[in-house]
Amino acid sequence: MATDRRMARVAESIRREVSLMLLNGIKDDRVGTGMVSVTDVDVSGDLQHAKIFVSIYGDEEAKAETMAGLKSATGYVRSELGRRIRLRRTPEVIFVEDRSLERGDKVLGLINRLSQERNDDEDVSAES
Repeated sequence: MATDRRMARVAESIRREVSLMLLNGIKDDRVGTGMVSVTDVDVSGDLQHAKIFVSIYGDEEAKAETMAGLKSATGYVRSELGRRIRLRRTPEVIFVEDRSLERGDKVLGLINRLSQERNDDEDVSAES
């Protein structure tokens, strides 16, 4: 088992390298349909599996196309990681769509709406 510090270093290296691959390494047109960014990488304790969380900007169709492109590029991504990062065994790569940014925007919108309603109620009370 790897230490927490080593797991964090490997995860950060994978995040950096996959981000670079998304910019100019993956030639699949489906990956270019939406803006893609790597938000996080979760590496297993034995460094054999890596979940790569990606945030995709666009409509649902573009997101589905981009995820299909990423899933088809897992072999290329894994081989490139093996070449770029020195590990005994290159981890298996799994892409997972990260929707936390969308959920955060939704929560902020709700908070702003509640705040606006509260201010409107205070204004009505002050006028009475």
